[in-house]
Amino acid sequence: MSIILDENTTVVVQGMTGREGSLRTKYMQDYGTKVVAGVTPGKGGMEVHGIPVYNTVEEAIKNHGMIDAAVTFVPGPGLKGAVYEAIDAGIKLVCSPVERIPVHDVIDMVSYARQNDVQMLGPGSLGLISPGKAVIGWLGGSVDWANTLFDPGPIGVISRSGGQSGTVPWALKVAGLGISTALHIGTEPVLGLTMADVLQKFEADEQTKAVAVFGEIGGTLEEEAAEAVALKQFTKPLVVFIAGAWAPE
Repeated sequence: MSIILDENTTVVVQGMTGREGSLRTKYMQDYGTKVVAGVTPGKGGMEVHGIPVYNTVEEAIKNHGMIDAAVTFVPGPGLKGAVYEAIDAGIKLVCSPVERIPVHDVIDMVSYARQNDVQMLGPGSLGLISPGKAVIGWLGGSVDWANTLFDPGPIGVISRSGGQSGTVPWALKVAGLGISTALHIGTEPVLGLTMADVLQKFEADEQTKAVAVFGEIGGTLEEEAAEAVALKQFTKPLVVFIAGAWAPE
């Protein structure tokens, strides 16, 4: 098994016709992710890498049935609207790689996702990968690099650092250990899925036997994860490295 994402997950890419959206769509498609549709207002009827583009998420769902996940390659000012559109259409997993979003917009998006029982990864998340099954976002960067860094196995990986989201799985691979799922939770001050949320998902996953976490100073994510462990919401072996020695008060 894996958490959140597997080979059966269907994906719509919001902003597929843009440079970043097109590039990352090709990566996801080449890795084996089931990208079934794209959405760009006013660009309905186009195709990108053979994938049909629609004007709205609702229109994409009417043509393809319910879609499991949305990846939002939408510029900052339009991100909140795109996330709300995906949630209102019934999508239950939203990954937002976009950074430097107004804090009030992020708070609104995260709150709206939680109210609607939607898993929101990010903002500012490179995405997640379940090796050999699927990837959403651009974690890994290319199929060759993804195959170099990520092997299937029993270790879950959570990282606050985008770069270390690949380095930690590679170090595990060198040690002879593969991963069940690796994810970058995002860079913004307020995030959708937290470390504690993800630990509980790994707890329920039979394939995951242990978890490695790369944390950073600043914020309360690591403290919340520690509290989840203290409350026995996560009971499997856990290794945590927190980078940084000093931060402004």
